[in-house]
Amino acid sequence: MLVRLHNSVFRSAERLFGPWLLGTLGRIVFAGVFLVYFLNSARTKLGDGVFGFLTLSDGAYVQILPLTFEAAGYDRAALSGLDVAIVAAGTYAEIVLPILIVVGLFTRLAALGMIGFIAVMTYVDIRGHTVDATTIGSWFDNVATSAIADQRALWAYLLLTLVMTGPGPISLDRFFTRRGHF
Repeated sequence: MLVRLHNSVFRSAERLFGPWLLGTLGRIVFAGVFLVYFLNSARTKLGDGVFGFLTLSDGAYVQILPLTFEAAGYDRAALSGLDVAIVAAGTYAEIVLPILIVVGLFTRLAALGMIGFIAVMTYVDIRGHTVDATTIGSWFDNVATSAIADQRALWAYLLLTLVMTGPGPISLDRFFTRRGHF
């Protein structure tokens, strides 16, 4: 009897909330926790002034390709076109992908892109910025606050939820789908 009650309650909750709750709540949590974080981080990579978004600062190169920029003597002109493209793509992805997630446009692709972004960011932090073992942390170590192993796993899980469930009904994806544009 207890099993039937359990199954009945959770089947009802799944029918009622399943189609919209996870995607909508996931985007709200992403907006509340990560939107400003990523936009502020991207801002450190852009030039000054009103049109600063059109140029990349030295900070972009230091943050995204630290070892390559150092090897180039911190001279942007000494970098390859590929290096410049990588830094530009990383910087603008840090702006565009979070905004797409929050407004719910191409949400699944944007969330998948953010998972890739976090993976690259983690690699650069560990290999390029050589963060210490405490910052990296590890799973199953009874310390749930390491900036990389613990926190970024939770970030990726939130984003994976959006990849799997979509954005929910209050989104541009849903709006354009209803109008037959997608």
